[in-house]
Amino acid sequence: MTDVVIAGIGQTPVGEHWDVGLRELALAAVQAALKDAGGIKPQALFVGNMLAPNLSNQAHLGSLIADYSGLTGVEAVTFEASGASGASALRQGYLAVAGEMADAVLVVGAEKFTDTIGAEIEEAIATETDSDFEAMQGVTSAAQAALLMRRYMREYQVPANGFSNFALTAHANGEGNPNAMFRKAITAAAYEEARKLNEPLNLFDAAPKGDGAAALILTRRELLPSKAVNPPVKIAASAASTDTLALHDRKDMLFFNAAQISAGKALKRAGIALEQIHFFEYHDVFSIYAALQLEAVGFAEKGQGWKFAAEGKIGLKGKLPCATLGGMSARGYTGGASGVYQAVEAVIQIRGQAGKNQIAGAKFGLIQSLGGPASTAVSHVLQQIS
Repeated sequence: MTDVVIAGIGQTPVGEHWDVGLRELALAAVQAALKDAGGIKPQALFVGNMLAPNLSNQAHLGSLIADYSGLTGVEAVTFEASGASGASALRQGYLAVAGEMADAVLVVGAEKFTDTIGAEIEEAIATETDSDFEAMQGVTSAAQAALLMRRYMREYQVPANGFSNFALTAHANGEGNPNAMFRKAITAAAYEEARKLNEPLNLFDAAPKGDGAAALILTRRELLPSKAVNPPVKIAASAASTDTLALHDRKDMLFFNAAQISAGKALKRAGIALEQIHFFEYHDVFSIYAALQLEAVGFAEKGQGWKFAAEGKIGLKGKLPCATLGGMSARGYTGGASGVYQAVEAVIQIRGQAGKNQIAGAKFGLIQSLGGPASTAVSHVLQQIS
């Protein structure tokens, strides 16, 4: 199969963009990606979005963004897979280019939470759960994560501050990301004193919601323009998997089976071992998710994901740097755009453009995006081209 590369990246700062619409956010990311790619013209546009029909009263984003970006006429479609929507759009873009259905594809992830305020946001996010058996019974995504966290802490004797290093690491890394929502490190004391959202989940165990858009230009290696300034990054592999939508239908609630399957397939297709991964961008919308991903993918033993973080192994100079530019915890959770932000940040890392957050010798990066509590898991291996 021909090499599929990321030739251009673009992103907007994550935050509360009250005065900017969804289309304007997307346009800013698109323009930045097109410029970064050196003028490549996409033949298709794949959009990842989770909640625009609920929060912005806007569906049909493919046509909307194509029109607003001056790309009328190209194939354009939106993909929805909860928090893994952007990663799913990236996977479809990868498959289209690899299968030579298009020479170049523009992938955009966009989300705007501030088009709605209050409880309606939580109601919208709850649509990622099983409506009949979870959401309709009053279970929010945060409450569900808190229940998982409580169960995990009880089964594996995790102390009250056992998850603190996920937040501490992310916020320390967020200082070096100019597009992060929060760019200030936090202390262990601040974590311990933070108010509880859903016991035992505290304020720093849940990523803040933010508006934002990120974009990628994909093409085949041989089609790269000679005037390209930035080094391309290869998508070495892509894989996706699903699990039950409702948590109560799983044999083991504390193991993210879809995360294991999708990561395993991606690594096998890339032809590399887990030990060759230099950094991991996990889906830390909740700290318990990060711990369970570390275990499912194989970086930590079952029940030891929290300890892997507590021992400092996820820091920039640790055994496995994670959330290298702040992750969702500091950058902000952008819903369906999250997977595209992960890819943009991984490209920055592999290009060697991460500044003080740069990981020396970062050749292989694994990014994994989740829909709900790993009801969907999409994994990509990104690779430096020598």
